[in-house]
Amino acid sequence: MFTRIRPFAPTALLAFLIFYFGLHALTGERGVLAQSERVATLASKTAELNRIRAVRKDLEARAYLLRDEHISADLLEERARTLLGFSDPRDYVVRVG
Repeated sequence: MFTRIRPFAPTALLAFLIFYFGLHALTGERGVLAQSERVATLASKTAELNRIRAVRKDLEARAYLLRDEHISADLLEERARTLLGFSDPRDYVVRVG
């Protein structure tokens, strides 16, 4: 019986390998069907990167204004009040519950 199946064994093995790799090419982590998920992830990460870059640009501008050679009195006063918890007597303070 094994002698009748033996000529078909390489063909069956090759067919199994084609099926196996074809299935993973479609449904695998990097397969064709997962491409839309990768595109959505890329779009969300790109938006997050742009937001982080905007925050960094703002922080760099504020840090530049706090350096000794380019100090901004208004920004320094704002930061000091924020960190120390003080306010000017002419300021309106709104407390939130």
